[in-house]
Amino acid sequence: MTSSASPAHPSAPTSGGIHPLVDALAQRIRQHWSEFPELEPLAIDPELEAISGSLDGEDLFIRNEVHRCRGLRKLHLETARLGAGLQILHCVFFPDPRYDLPVFGADIVAGRGVVSAAIVDLSPVTERLPASIAAALAARDCGPFSQRRELPAWGSIFSPHVLFVRPADAAEEQAFIEQVDGFLAVLAEALAQARPQAPDDPATVIRLEGQLRYCKQQKQNDKTRRVLEKAFNPTWADRYIEELLFDDPVAP
Repeated sequence: MTSSASPAHPSAPTSGGIHPLVDALAQRIRQHWSEFPELEPLAIDPELEAISGSLDGEDLFIRNEVHRCRGLRKLHLETARLGAGLQILHCVFFPDPRYDLPVFGADIVAGRGVVSAAIVDLSPVTERLPASIAAALAARDCGPFSQRRELPAWGSIFSPHVLFVRPADAAEEQAFIEQVDGFLAVLAEALAQARPQAPDDPATVIRLEGQLRYCKQQKQNDKTRRVLEKAFNPTWADRYIEELLFDDPVAP
C-alpha cells in the first residue's frame, strides 16, 4: 500500500456523509467557542489543516480547525472520515498555564451508523479541578446512558466526572450532545471569571508541568499513532501528534 499526506483539494468532501452526531456536535462546539472571550484563529500549517490520504484502499480525509482565546492557548477541533465507514471527532481545548482552568476534551468514534465511543471531560492539570468547576460538574444530571465504557489504561488524566459511553440510540446520542453542552457551559463560566497569574507564579509553573503530563499521557494512545502511521508514515504521524494533537505548552 502506498499513501501520502497532502492538503485536500477544496472540493474534497469534509461534511457529506458524516454521522449526524459528529456533525451536530461539531456545530455545537463551534457555537460555544464563538462566544469565548477574544477568540481568534490560530496559525496552522496548510499541510495540517486539510489532509487527504488512504488507508487499506479507502480515502481518508481530515479537517482541523484551530483557535485561541483569553485563557485558552489552543482550541482544536478535528473531524476525520475514512471511506464510508469510520468517522471521528476529536476536540481538545488547552488552557494557558497562567489561568486556573482545566483541559476540555471530547471525542466521538462512529462507524456505519453506530457510535462505538463518545467521551467528554474537563480534566485537571493539577491534583484536582478548581472547586467551582468540580461543584458544577458534580451537580449535573449524568444522563440516561445504558452502556458505560471503561477508561483506557492511560486514562488517569481524566477527572472523576468524565463521561465515557456507547450511545445506544438516537435519544442517547442527543443526550450526549447535551452533556457536552453542559461541560462547555461550565468552562465558559470559568473562563469569564478567570484571571491570569504571573508567568513565574508557583501555581502557573505547577499547571504548566501538569499540562505537560496530560500531553505525555495522551501520546500513549498507540491506536491513534498506528492509524496515522499506516495511512501516512511514521515521521508524518510523529509530527501530527507532536505539533498538532498534543503539542507541549510553552512556558508563558
